[in-house]
Amino acid sequence: MDMERKQSELIDHFVKEATALDAAAPLADLILEATAHPSLFAFSEILSVPNLAKLKGTQYAASLYVLRLFACGTWSDYKCNAGSLPALVPDQVRKLKQLTVLTLAETEKVLPYDQLMEELDVSNVRELEDFLINECMYAGIVRGKLDQLRRCFEVQFAAGRDLRPEQLDNMIQTLSDWLGTSDGLLHLIQEKIKWADIMSETNKKHRKEIEDKVEEVKKSLKQADLDLRGHEESFSESGGMMDYEEDRVRPKRRRQPMHKEG
Repeated sequence: MDMERKQSELIDHFVKEATALDAAAPLADLILEATAHPSLFAFSEILSVPNLAKLKGTQYAASLYVLRLFACGTWSDYKCNAGSLPALVPDQVRKLKQLTVLTLAETEKVLPYDQLMEELDVSNVRELEDFLINECMYAGIVRGKLDQLRRCFEVQFAAGRDLRPEQLDNMIQTLSDWLGTSDGLLHLIQEKIKWADIMSETNKKHRKEIEDKVEEVKKSLKQADLDLRGHEESFSESGGMMDYEEDRVRPKRRRQPMHKEG
């Protein structure tokens, strides 16, 4: 099963579960299950379920913040607010660190080891590389190259994260620009197609005119050939009659008598 399809099925499952729950405690447990799930990396649709608003003002209100953190936050964000948040279980810690790598890969395609170790609370290069290989690349959320000489991770692919609220305006502008560019390109393609159609019709008309002229020339040559043959035959017949008539009227020479010698 590909990653996108699995993500979609997991999201649908947790959305349905959250929609069916009414009490705050079960909703908090559901958030813990979703954020600890090893194959789920998108949370905005779960976060948008209206029932989750029932967590506000209860002892489980912090669970709603945790879900927001997993939707668009990082491990550093959690550490800054750890005093007011519930402790994360190991699966949640691993998940939030995985999501932190995705956030860093959104803007930079070469991630220095020192930056990664600081963001992930990793103490040495061996531990960092093991995390990147086992928890990120094997999980299918990133692909890249570990460069030990340059002490960096070269990102070749990274799965997208949920958008943060401050990213929406930029995303809308990006999509609007893309739409404008696409409309302009479509108009240009249509103009090219129209021009090609016109040229095709012009070429067909020109070709027809040339073919008609060729046919006229062929007919003219054929007629000229027939006329020439007719003249040749007429001349041949006339020439034969003249020779015959001249032969009839030409005076014949009289033969001189031959004298015999005594």
